[in-house]
Amino acid sequence: MKEKISRRDFLKTTTLAGVGVFILPRISNSFDLIIKNGSIIDGTGSKRFKADIGIIDNLIYEIGNLSHASADNIIDATGKIISPGFIDIHTHTDIELLVNPNAESKIRQGITLEVSGNCGSSPFPLTESDRESKSKYYTDRYGFGCDWNFISGFYEKLENKGMALNYASFTGHGDLRAYVVGRNDVPPTPEQLKKMKYALAQSMEQGSLGLSTGLEYSPGSYAETDELIQLCKTVSEMGGVYSTHMRNEDDTVEEAVEEAVEISRKSGVSLQISHLKACNKNNWHKVENILKSLDKYKTEGIPLMADRYPYTAYGTGLSALVPLWARQGNSNEVVSRLKNDKEFENMIPHLKSRGERIGGWDRFLISYTVNDEYKEYTGKTIQQCCEYTGKDAEQTIRQILVDNHMSAGMVGFAMDEQNTMDVLAHPLVSIGSDGSVAAPYGKLSEGSPHPRFYGTFPRVLGYYAREKGIFSLEEAVKKSSWMNAQKLGIKNRGQIAKKYFADLVIFDEHKVIDKATFEKPHQYPEGINYVIVNGTVVIKNGEHTGKLPGKIVKG
Repeated sequence: MKEKISRRDFLKTTTLAGVGVFILPRISNSFDLIIKNGSIIDGTGSKRFKADIGIIDNLIYEIGNLSHASADNIIDATGKIISPGFIDIHTHTDIELLVNPNAESKIRQGITLEVSGNCGSSPFPLTESDRESKSKYYTDRYGFGCDWNFISGFYEKLENKGMALNYASFTGHGDLRAYVVGRNDVPPTPEQLKKMKYALAQSMEQGSLGLSTGLEYSPGSYAETDELIQLCKTVSEMGGVYSTHMRNEDDTVEEAVEEAVEISRKSGVSLQISHLKACNKNNWHKVENILKSLDKYKTEGIPLMADRYPYTAYGTGLSALVPLWARQGNSNEVVSRLKNDKEFENMIPHLKSRGERIGGWDRFLISYTVNDEYKEYTGKTIQQCCEYTGKDAEQTIRQILVDNHMSAGMVGFAMDEQNTMDVLAHPLVSIGSDGSVAAPYGKLSEGSPHPRFYGTFPRVLGYYAREKGIFSLEEAVKKSSWMNAQKLGIKNRGQIAKKYFADLVIFDEHKVIDKATFEKPHQYPEGINYVIVNGTVVIKNGEHTGKLPGKIVKG
């Protein structure tokens, strides 16, 4: 008796020469999905071309004229662009996917791979004490606990829950340092540094992409340059990436770039500078020299890139306004210092300087609070919040942080539009949102997040490529996909090519645009018609199908 051959085994070995169409018995369809009649922008920066795409399971199997082939499902992309799924190289999504695995604000932008663990913060590694603390917070807020200490356990939790998009993560230096050294301003002992390097290597063996730092935040800010060089030697040896929120992004931003480059040069690590910018008007002129320095360092052989979001305001925790010395320890310790009148008096000069440097307290917006009594503060400037409290800005900040136990966020309008365009257009800069998964409903609808949570990639395509013309649509797609895959060493994603994973976006180049604003951020973009993750349609005609085909992508 003749052995039967499966449809997929047959497809892998049988093609029609010169046409690129699979030959099949009429009783079976050629593909699971065909996308026909679209214009393909493949992600590499090459010019668009007309072709059909044939998908089997989770892979792209054919690109060409598939007019004679059949499929279980067919999408007609006439008049639309087909691009690789966008890879968001800089995000802060982690437990949000456990709260809402539909990943609404990200998948609807065309993002098919979320890269988190940035700015020195990741939900691992955790001491048992930190795990218990987080577990109580998550249970009170979201209804589930924290039952992992390391990246392997966190990844397993995500996989068991399911998710609409793919996910990868760095190991946050701040959490790594807290795991071994603690949260105070002390250097690691030689034995502690050895333990940090071991824990980092273990994390990378379990799938971490490398190390991220948040050198403006505690406890990462307490690290000297040599500590970072030693850790990055481990990252380099294991083929990972060093992603850094640099030590400063305003008055000493140029020196911060030099430090990042020094770490790369002395460790050999591949360097990714996070959300490259110069904050506050007195520093805007520095961007031109910074971009020139990137070119120079690249020619010297430094393996560097940078990323940026397409907005002139940044977003971070309100606690970032507090001086570093006061941020040592856990939240209880920081709140205790804020409550102490004598200690707070020593913080006031620093707080005043932050308001003066940005140009006034009306340039800071409260983005979220966890205390229900402060809901009316979200979406308001600090200046407007002072009207609620009847206090000056410094005392108002103190009150918000204490009453929300440090869990409050802010947006700062500190950047220049021309600088933003110059940075986005630079050939070494790719796109990253610096945002997290959100939704207009449920727990993730709380607060007034930065609009980048919803609008980053459509804004790049619609506003900066189509309307401002700072780069071609092909270049915009490249910055959103292939460049990020190449930087992270992620294979078979970020490009439309045979045997690559079928992570795809179908969009209308004439209509794609962000709708989220600072006043009303919880708004989905327009012009994203389909989003396909690992061969499964997640967004269909602009609506979520409820499918959760996302996978963990390991370094």
